[in-house]
Amino acid sequence: MTVESRVRGVQRVAVIAAPPVSMFNLAIPEMLFGKVEIDGGPGYETVICAPDPGPVTTTGGLDLVVPRGLDAVEGADTVILAGSGAYTDPDPRVLDVLRATAGAGKRIASICTGAFALAEAGLLDGRAATTYWAYRPLLAARHPAVDLQDDVLFVQDGPVLTSSGYAAGIDLCLHVIRTDHGAAVANAVARLALVAPVRPGGQTQFTQTPLPPERGVSFADTRAWAMEHLDEPLGLHDLARHAGVSVRTLSRRFHAETGVSPLQWLLHQRVERAKELLETTSFPMDQVARASGLGSADSLRQHVLRRTGLTPSAYRASFNRMVPRLTPGPEPE
Repeated sequence: MTVESRVRGVQRVAVIAAPPVSMFNLAIPEMLFGKVEIDGGPGYETVICAPDPGPVTTTGGLDLVVPRGLDAVEGADTVILAGSGAYTDPDPRVLDVLRATAGAGKRIASICTGAFALAEAGLLDGRAATTYWAYRPLLAARHPAVDLQDDVLFVQDGPVLTSSGYAAGIDLCLHVIRTDHGAAVANAVARLALVAPVRPGGQTQFTQTPLPPERGVSFADTRAWAMEHLDEPLGLHDLARHAGVSVRTLSRRFHAETGVSPLQWLLHQRVERAKELLETTSFPMDQVARASGLGSADSLRQHVLRRTGLTPSAYRASFNRMVPRLTPGPEPE
């Protein structure tokens, strides 16, 4: 990392490419962290490294040239292990680096089968973790001390994060960005990258129907429309009317696309909008509730507390990044 980067407080992310590495896994951190801009400058510096610098084989049979060795991990704030085709036989040098990183108290994450190396290094013993659903039984059999979570996108247990397969790495990286810089920044990155906004780690890994919806038409436009009208009293009939389908068809196909019901999705988006407003504005609680579609300060308190473990005022005091810290006011009991 350059001296200028250190002065600016830019965080360094080291992505380990253990051959044969997934090219998609490698692309995710660079794509997302590279789009973070704070005060006109980059928020992160991403470096890819490998046990043996030079050509690195990928799972697709191509070679990528990775000029940096594992020494690049030493100066990193966050270390991400990309998924590898050799997940059952991790490189001992990678395991040593992971253990040293954990010993230094740094944040460590894995995408897809990268969880196997974290488990082999002993970093997941007694911790909640996940991996791609197809490999979950094998990970459970090889490492019974891991508290393996079923069918979730990603899990954070202290400084260690694990994600399920492929695209869930996007959710993990957005979660890291949100943790570091707040919801507004994370959602701005999601928009720039043309990916879904921040999703909760507990959302299901896969849907029951992986095929395209009927008539080849998805509900992406309806979801985008709903995001622009969260402050309105939207319900199933409103969503179905916009999509041009019946409520029954909406419910069935929406769940097939997203893994959750339309109302569950709507509630999640409203809570996320409320959290973003708490982080980025000084709006009174009633106004936050109305603007996010949660209705009242009582409803806002109930849902934010359930989702985060904090009252709205406590959440604002902890995570408000855009305005001076506010003195928490009285909230409904």
